[in-house]
Amino acid sequence: MSNNPQTVQLSWLDPSTQEQRSPQLSLPVAFGRFLDQMPATVQGQPVSRMVLLHPRVSRYHALVEWVDNQLVVTDQNTSNGTFVNGARQPRCVLNVGDRIQLGEVIIQVQQCPSPNLSQPPTSYGAATIYPDSAPPANSPVSNPPGFANPPTPPAAPQPASAERASTQHRFPPASFRDSQVVSVQSLVQDGHFTPGQDEVAYAALGAGLGSYIWVDYLRIAGVKPHQIIALGTQDKPYAKYKQLCLNSQIPLHERLRSNSDSCPDNIWGWPSYAIREAWQAFQKGQVSQAVGFMWQVFGEPTLVETYTPRADNVFDSIDREAQRIGWPDIYRYGSIRAIRKTDDGRYAIAYSKGKGQYGYIVAKYVHLATGYPGIRFLKHLQVYRDDNQDAKSVVNAYEKHDHVYEYLRNYGGRVVVQGRGIVASRILQRIDEVRRESRQNIELIHLMRSPKQPHEGNRYGQARRAVKNHWEFQPFNWPKACWGGDLRDFLEKASPEERKKLMKSWGGTTTADRKDWQELVTRGLQEKWYRLLFGTVQSVSSKDGQLQVTYGGGQPSAPQQFTQSANFIIDATGLSAAVTENPLLKDLIERYQLPLLDKKSLQVSNEFEITTLASVDARNSHLPPGRMYAAGVTTLGGPYAAVDSFLGLQYAGLRTVGHLTRVGAEGLKPLSAARSFAQWLRWVMNQTP
Repeated sequence: MSNNPQTVQLSWLDPSTQEQRSPQLSLPVAFGRFLDQMPATVQGQPVSRMVLLHPRVSRYHALVEWVDNQLVVTDQNTSNGTFVNGARQPRCVLNVGDRIQLGEVIIQVQQCPSPNLSQPPTSYGAATIYPDSAPPANSPVSNPPGFANPPTPPAAPQPASAERASTQHRFPPASFRDSQVVSVQSLVQDGHFTPGQDEVAYAALGAGLGSYIWVDYLRIAGVKPHQIIALGTQDKPYAKYKQLCLNSQIPLHERLRSNSDSCPDNIWGWPSYAIREAWQAFQKGQVSQAVGFMWQVFGEPTLVETYTPRADNVFDSIDREAQRIGWPDIYRYGSIRAIRKTDDGRYAIAYSKGKGQYGYIVAKYVHLATGYPGIRFLKHLQVYRDDNQDAKSVVNAYEKHDHVYEYLRNYGGRVVVQGRGIVASRILQRIDEVRRESRQNIELIHLMRSPKQPHEGNRYGQARRAVKNHWEFQPFNWPKACWGGDLRDFLEKASPEERKKLMKSWGGTTTADRKDWQELVTRGLQEKWYRLLFGTVQSVSSKDGQLQVTYGGGQPSAPQQFTQSANFIIDATGLSAAVTENPLLKDLIERYQLPLLDKKSLQVSNEFEITTLASVDARNSHLPPGRMYAAGVTTLGGPYAAVDSFLGLQYAGLRTVGHLTRVGAEGLKPLSAARSFAQWLRWVMNQTP
């Protein structure tokens, strides 16, 4: 191997985000599913470790390195193997245009190292590189790996000189990544920062629903569009959320698990979604339906089941508000690599623009809303998909898995579902729809860890959640008083240990208290196409074309083990919330030694500020510091319970902007009653804030 590292440009469709990525990486490059399973160095050289969150990618799958002036890929003795241009190869020389397949992820070689470079670029360390992304227009999120060929990768840029190429390859440079505080002047010298153009007061990182809601509050409170940048890889703030809904069988006409007045497009919550839907029905002459919506809101949850909005109505309303506040001008495409404090009391955000281009943004106030780090997969299912070349029989509910329902429609079969939350309820409904439409012999086995009797529902004070057929029901994932009632106040005033106990009492896996879902379970049990089994899965294997699920220990009277055969297994246990699984947040946590809650959530104040990340001007310490805030699931366990709900994101935005107003942040005006009413009128008339 050469003593000097070389660089290679590779392109692939990220299996967790469905974004096209095209980074230039210092060799050697390791690919795998777990960061800690890949080597940090190989023969003394730092390794660029690339995490591919796909179950058929092994923990440490393959190594790409420069050997004897050739680019070589080596399989790490994986059961699924490494394929080059369709042929399984334990070790293979690579050329430009070759396709490496790891599981179902296809990686194309775009640019090989040049052995003639006299001063090849050096790696900036063994930390995970947050990879480049090409603009999402070239990579529709509806085509995950394994179901469609990845789009043609963007053309690699041709650097003007070896010196320029070296700068790009190691972006951000070691001087940035290895520091806690960087100078703004160094960013100018690096050539990727233009003073004025790349400086703003407010930076919303993530550009998803949490960012959009925060920006909405800023705009209504008086901040102008040119003072804000929302940085992310999808221009629609709900794009990722919408894809997760569709994958988990919640189509646009179905209803979300959200309150009527929890409106991401309307900070006032009035008119609520129920009122708007009732008005639409009334205009169409559907008077009884309109009255039904109003009665539903009036009588919920005691007299009638809770109203929830339709997905398409929510997304259409967000589109309207995004246009009103100038989101297209605020949004900037970019994949964030690292964040560092600056010496003048601000923050520098290093990001990739895609196609080998990079940049910095400097902002005084930063808001982190990066969402769930990835899909959580049960361990025994991960092992099965690691050890078998079969990514379609064992699926996660949040993956695209329409092939399961198509197979059942055509041939019938048996499905095992794990998890008993709202996603499991929707999977059950979808399978019943296919069963009734196709008249095929379809059986659903619902595997739960243990039974839950009516008297075992979660209890707080005198209140106990209802349980029926071992399902625990609640209109939302937290008691409603957690959103804006006494339970919210309790949590804000509680100590970290008290918060942990309170949230354990209030939380737990539940499904929506919907009459049709309860009747579906009862009917399925009576007709015997739906069965409940209890136990912990010990292994999954394949025999004669059928999955074999071995489990046991669910009940004291049960035998030690059972084995159940099935055509498919659907994991409906949810998404991963651990912040350390996000490369950007992991880097930030390690660089600044941030305190975590239960080793998985960011510790924030009641204003959702990460106080340990306050950025002070080194020369003028008397000036107000820069401040960084967070919202969403990354703050779970803090001052608010329902952080990943629409209203939770709105509440975090309200508290954050209120705090910024009190500390005198740039461009903000107090949202008095008069100003709030005037801004609401502008919302009604669809006028800019």
